[in-house]
Amino acid sequence: MNQFPHGWGRPRDDVYGAYDSSYLNDSQPVSHTQRPIVTGTSVLGVKFKDGVIIAADNIASYGSLARYNNVERLLQVGTHTVVGAGGDISDMQYLHLLLDNLLIKEQYPADDHNLYAPQVHTYISRVLYQRRNKFDPLWNSILTAGADPKTSEPFLSYVDLKGTTYSAPALATGYGAHLAIPILRKHVPDEEAVSSLSQEEAQKLVEECMKVLWYRDARSGVNYSWAIITKDGVTTGNKEIENQSWKFAEMIKGYGAQNI
Repeated sequence: MNQFPHGWGRPRDDVYGAYDSSYLNDSQPVSHTQRPIVTGTSVLGVKFKDGVIIAADNIASYGSLARYNNVERLLQVGTHTVVGAGGDISDMQYLHLLLDNLLIKEQYPADDHNLYAPQVHTYISRVLYQRRNKFDPLWNSILTAGADPKTSEPFLSYVDLKGTTYSAPALATGYGAHLAIPILRKHVPDEEAVSSLSQEEAQKLVEECMKVLWYRDARSGVNYSWAIITKDGVTTGNKEIENQSWKFAEMIKGYGAQNI
């Protein structure tokens, strides 16, 4: 028997001739993804007095082309946690696979122990930091939102592809960090303001920010997904931006097929 693993399951040399094993000595360097190709843009998250609301549009862009319009970028993890990802879609799908496997392993002992947002955020941050140390990062920015089922305390944290983490009452990834954060911070500048923000007000605030991103961010879409996390669990849904005012373009000289 051939004791060398690279020869297992292959034809015998003395019968069929020497096997070409030149590929085993391949000297090409290992290469990693240098930049993302299919990407998603902003994810928004806001704390309110009873929980957290998180939202992300459903567009995945191939470069500058809005290629896919039904990509769900929010993932429910367990009973009281939602993860939103911006950046590379394939890396996001890989991260979702890791989280699914993590949940399965946590259910094996059947000890009534559940993963909540702080634990999920810590796991994601360690994964991203480990991949960064291998010079093979996951090209994502992640928001982890949740609420403690016992104390109703909201949780919202951010981690990027370098493993950098921080928390705030209002967070956003991508272009939303430039356009949405100033709007969000006017209403929730600190943790004290969270206790006076109702769920309805938080929803209207997110709707306003998503509308601003629809107008100003060329990678965003008109449809977006949202999730509200409270001590009672997770409520999800989809929404289309209302009262769009793009019709003003019809009055601009030279627009469309109008006669000039």
